[in-house]
Amino acid sequence: MDAEPDAGEGRRGRGVVGLVVVAIAVAVIVIMLPAARWFFVISVAVGVVVAGGLHLWHKYRPVKEADVDKRPLKLE
Repeated sequence: MDAEPDAGEGRRGRGVVGLVVVAIAVAVIVIMLPAARWFFVISVAVGVVVAGGLHLWHKYRPVKEADVDKRPLKLE
């Protein structure tokens, strides 16, 4: 249970390696299964549309300080 100060560096490296492994797995599945290709393309398209819509919404209607509840759970 003794954590070294450099333990955070190793965790970041494992996260990058995990991301690469998942990206390769998705690429292999998308290449091998035609149905997965369409699902992936449609999913990415929907994600891009939603992300663009949210970006524009928050660009033209920014959150004001008065709209933010400082204590959402109302705990004392």
